[in-house]
Formats: sequence, C-alpha cells, structure tokens
Amino acid sequence: MFAVVAIGGKQYKVAQGDKVIVDKLAGSVGDTVTIDAVKLVSDGKSTKVGTPTVKGAKVTAKIVAQGKGEKIDVRRFKSKVRERRHVGFRPQITTLEIASITA
Repeated sequence: MFAVVAIGGKQYKVAQGDKVIVDKLAGSVGDTVTIDAVKLVSDGKSTKVGTPTVKGAKVTAKIVAQGKGEKIDVRRFKSKVRERRHVGFRPQITTLEIASITA
C-alpha cells in the first residue's frame, strides 16, 4: 500500500516504513504527526484519487530527526561589470518515518 501526500507544498510518494526528508515541521524527535492532505491511496488492487484530497484518508508518521540539510550554493555573475554575488545556506529539515496509512 502506498499514498501520495502533500507536506509543505510538495508531494511525496510514501509507503509504510519509509523514511522521508521534508521541510521543517513543528515538533520534537519522537512526536507523532498526522497528515490529512492525502492526494492518492493505492493498495495494489484499487486506487482512490482525491479531488483534491481523499476523504477519510490519513497518514501517521513519527519524527525521527530534526536537522540541517545539504548546503545550497547560489552564485550570480554578470560579465564585463565585475558584479559577483554569493549566497549559501543550509535549509532546516525534518526526517519522518511513516508509521501507517489509513484509507
């Protein structure tokens, strides 16, 4: 069984036991998060597609870690005018472990 869920404006395909890295969510390590924005649920035989979400479907996940992601490097350059800019940052991320999918 798998589902497509929307977390933080992005969509993820998840199954039970998967670990998913998403943008930072409120909560601490060990907390349980319920995701109601389920776009699609499939059990291998039948598929339910939401308009825009599947009614009654939810995904529960456990927060495994809170941390920083890979460094993102942004460089801008304009030729002939000696203009150069460099910006770098590490986004805050949350690692989720999918506990169950309820259709």
